[in-house]
Amino acid sequence: MKTLRWILLAVLLAGAGATGYYYHKNPEHLTLDAAARQQAPGTFVTLSDGVTHYEMAGPADGRVAVLVHGFSVPSYIWDPTFAALRDAGYRVIRYDLFGRGLSDRPDAAYDGAFYDRQLDELLKALKVDGKIDLFGLSFGGYVTAHYASTHPDRIRTLNLVDPSNSAPQIGWQMATPLLGPYLFQTGAVPGMADNQSSDFLHPEQFPGWADRYRPQMQYHGFGRALYRSRLALSREDFDGIYASIARAGTPVHLVWGKQDPTLAVTQSAHIRKAIPTLEYREIDQAGHLPQMEQTALFNHDMLTYLAAHP
Repeated sequence: MKTLRWILLAVLLAGAGATGYYYHKNPEHLTLDAAARQQAPGTFVTLSDGVTHYEMAGPADGRVAVLVHGFSVPSYIWDPTFAALRDAGYRVIRYDLFGRGLSDRPDAAYDGAFYDRQLDELLKALKVDGKIDLFGLSFGGYVTAHYASTHPDRIRTLNLVDPSNSAPQIGWQMATPLLGPYLFQTGAVPGMADNQSSDFLHPEQFPGWADRYRPQMQYHGFGRALYRSRLALSREDFDGIYASIARAGTPVHLVWGKQDPTLAVTQSAHIRKAIPTLEYREIDQAGHLPQMEQTALFNHDMLTYLAAHP
């Protein structure tokens, strides 16, 4: 009995320590609600899975371009592209994926079907009925490719920028229920803001990048959304996605920063082989975010490609 009591005490102490450590490391202490969004820029719409934050600009009758951001940096990552498309006469839309920015963080799977539904419902809510020019950056490259594979009739052009293009390997610890979310929330999430500068070839040119990222981290559900997104990504069939896009004959523009430290430029070969008809552009002196580090060149190539595919 004495041994059993010591075992129970050790278990209780370990549990208390793990709980305390979780609350110490976890940056999420607030609920994202209407009050939190009151002073926010942009607009909000309620979809079936929750509230989505979006911004729309440009002429009401303009050709529609939709921008989808990456794994965790919200839609402001498209600032220069959004402005360029607006000024060129496009009706441009950008939005925060669920779990990021000022969009809700629902208790959901965060898989391809989930992101498809968010985008499809957003377009319907905004009364966008025709074809769109769809842009996906990094993880957004997965989201948009998945949508293009399931909604080929909605896509005029698919524009992929340094896109996620293969299922990542997830260790057994991270894939284990309860343990995986705990490790991700306490190990990965706290340092995510400071790690964002690694996407740049020249991070010194973007002061304040981490500080702009931090506000979204304080709302409950942020880490859960990212964890489930990564888990869903590890199970995705990218070859099947690209085969569907190739069969549909969707025009694809693939752009890659030559010095990308996050997704190496050599990964472009995977997509180029899967979709032989795509047009490929490699941008020198750019890391994972060529639309920011080589804005003028990126915008010129983008607008030229779009003009060639009316």
